[in-house]
Amino acid sequence: MSQPSEPTGEVEQSPSGEARTPASRRSSRPPRFWEFLAVLIVKPLSLLFVRRRWRGGENIPRKGGLIIAANHLSWSDPVLLSHYLYNTGRWPIILAKSGIFKVPFLGHAVSQLRAIPVHRGSTEATQSLKTAEERLRAGGCILFYPEGTITRDPEMWPMASKTGAARLALATGVPVVPIAHWGAQELLPYGEKKPRLFPRKTFHVVAGPPVDLSKYAGLPLRGSVLREATADIMAAVTDLLAGIRDEKAPEVPYDPKSAAQD
Repeated sequence: MSQPSEPTGEVEQSPSGEARTPASRRSSRPPRFWEFLAVLIVKPLSLLFVRRRWRGGENIPRKGGLIIAANHLSWSDPVLLSHYLYNTGRWPIILAKSGIFKVPFLGHAVSQLRAIPVHRGSTEATQSLKTAEERLRAGGCILFYPEGTITRDPEMWPMASKTGAARLALATGVPVVPIAHWGAQELLPYGEKKPRLFPRKTFHVVAGPPVDLSKYAGLPLRGSVLREATADIMAAVTDLLAGIRDEKAPEVPYDPKSAAQD
């Protein structure tokens, strides 16, 4: 496998080499103090423990509402993907479990970093999508995991996904950029709390061109339409992952519910 290059694009750079965001785009980013603090913590640790093999940064629009649809392998990949997206000039807005927001200091920090709480199994469950739609219309970049959780596929391919990202894309008209990654599961395997820092891991990321959802334009947002659009989005993510892994992906995504019944 050839070594991918760093993302490219016309992004204003600060003296430290990081992307600098014009004041007119601050509304989709955290307060400067919290952004600086997050970058100060995350970037050095990421560079220290992870080798970067990044591609496709040119496919990520530098401004305007944007949905990033990615596969989910580890609790560490939101942090690693955030580093990648930050270097393209975008601040990723992450949907996080509501319980995190109740943890002292951490809850305040993730709130300041513009994360959106997800209230699962409650009457507030739809509020996260409403908030995400507001952020998209304001020009924000939302990092979505359509699978809803870390994949349960035994071979770690993307599994059957939920329709939230497709619903928002069709409702707002913002582009959906598929991203596939590989390597985060070696840093922090699912079910483990202690990261495996050594030997140094390699984090592969590739972003593809926006998914063509034009055939769904103007159609009612009913279940069949949303499922087909979601399938198109996840097919793009899976194809990118197959390229990273240099393997053939399953023809049908793994479905935990069907597996449990079997």
